[in-house]
Amino acid sequence: MSDWAAKRFWTSAAAVEAGDGFTVVLDGRPVRTPAKSPLIVPTRDMAARIAAEWDAQEDKINPLSMPYTRSANAATDKVTVQHAEVADMLAAYGDSDLICYRAAHPQELVERQNKAWDPLVDWSATHLKAPLQVHVGLMHAAQPQASIDRLTARVHALGAYQLTAFHDLVSLSGSLVIGFAAIEGFATPQELWLTSRIDENWQIDQWGEDEEAAEQAEIKRSAFMHAEAFFRVSA
Repeated sequence: MSDWAAKRFWTSAAAVEAGDGFTVVLDGRPVRTPAKSPLIVPTRDMAARIAAEWDAQEDKINPLSMPYTRSANAATDKVTVQHAEVADMLAAYGDSDLICYRAAHPQELVERQNKAWDPLVDWSATHLKAPLQVHVGLMHAAQPQASIDRLTARVHALGAYQLTAFHDLVSLSGSLVIGFAAIEGFATPQELWLTSRIDENWQIDQWGEDEEAAEQAEIKRSAFMHAEAFFRVSA
């Protein structure tokens, strides 16, 4: 963003009204995105969280410690200008949703998948009005077009900031249904994250945990938690 610098150059950050939304000012100077657009966010809560991230920076700025700022930048510079493309990309997950592809064996894994994913398949049919078919194996099998159409319409109905959060919820979990479950409160974000990790955690139980893989999984888990929180303050 245009106000970004390697070292802190401001005394205080504040969330203020700006047009139909809110922005963050650094010593009175509005923050801009990397594309040099004004950073105008939809809610005061979001602006306050962004301001808190800027206030928390010490001598050297660490962008990785500013997830709300980065998500708001992505919403402004990327999602807003290609909303339909992003929505279509995410809706496509519905035709190959994680929760619809089941193992044939071993029985313990089959039971774990069924216990975790069957309630989501049922919820998709009843709450989302999008029945999905469950298949054994990894070969792609198309879902009912009417269901895909309903899910696609729901994705396109999300605003740019909501869609930014939804992008991470879906892409990190590998499931469009889990993404909807997160934003509609089907279960807690932590519970849904574990639901998306049935296969990986079963492998860990069998063979032990790789340290590097565990670190990457924790990064993804934190990003999933943030995405759900970002969605909550987007409207």
